[in-house]
Amino acid sequence: MTIVPSLLLQAAAAAAGGQRFAAGALYVVATPIGNLADMTLRAIHLLGLVDAVACEDTRVTGRLLHHLGLDKPLITLHQHNEHAAAQQVIARLAAGERVAYASDAGTPAVSDPGAALVAAVVMAGHRVVPIPGASSVVTALCVAGDAQAEGFAFRGFLPAKGQERQGALDELLVAPGSQVLFEAPHRIQKLLEALATAAPARRLTICRELTKQFEDVHTLAAADAPAWLAADAQRERGEFVLVLHASPRSEATDADAVGAEAERVLVPLLRALPLKQAVALAAEISGAPRNALYTRALELRED
Repeated sequence: MTIVPSLLLQAAAAAAGGQRFAAGALYVVATPIGNLADMTLRAIHLLGLVDAVACEDTRVTGRLLHHLGLDKPLITLHQHNEHAAAQQVIARLAAGERVAYASDAGTPAVSDPGAALVAAVVMAGHRVVPIPGASSVVTALCVAGDAQAEGFAFRGFLPAKGQERQGALDELLVAPGSQVLFEAPHRIQKLLEALATAAPARRLTICRELTKQFEDVHTLAAADAPAWLAADAQRERGEFVLVLHASPRSEATDADAVGAEAERVLVPLLRALPLKQAVALAAEISGAPRNALYTRALELRED
């Protein structure tokens, strides 16, 4: 059933209209990551109130506003013009206007543009108000079921190639907690092959097309991921969010798990090398678990 925009706006006003939305403030608005029904009533009401909407792509946000029955002035603000466009937003705020910012999908300033805009607005002395909603990072984590993780790290897209990519991969393999990655369809095969080689026993949750019609969520050992992808050509299509689960608890992460001999190897390496390189080399030399060495290296750095 299609909801008439006017009725939708009335419902949003009934739910959020009692709140105060200050003038002269920037509102950072989360938008759906695929399913339009995930737009919150508060976000809909706010978009009806603002004087202008800054957005990553005016075509994408324009379609969303049209779907909601709204028509607002749009300001293009993306990664290539964020600093310059921020000044336009600040000028409107200084005039007492309400301005929203929305990226193409999900919560702005996580992987998409928005962080530089927020920083500039705060520096100019204006208020920034979050309007929360959909996030592919949190959506993937909640279906990964990584019960042994203590926290998570958002890695986004790894560097495309070369030593920079390998270094980023090495770092996430020894880092504690769940590791959340984004990947493009044309590179997903190589990433799964790299994870299968480097951490075959680690659990991996592959999320494809989250919240969309052909959503697919699958958890398996990293060693089995390339075969899972190859089993169906359709699986290489769409947008990917991956959760690399934390290392098993059996790979202890305290000084006792590292051992005195491994620590004797680690300490001088930390003096001479960056942390991730020192940990990788110490693990190779001593045979101690990388996660344990990484945690102990952080402790030694703090001391």
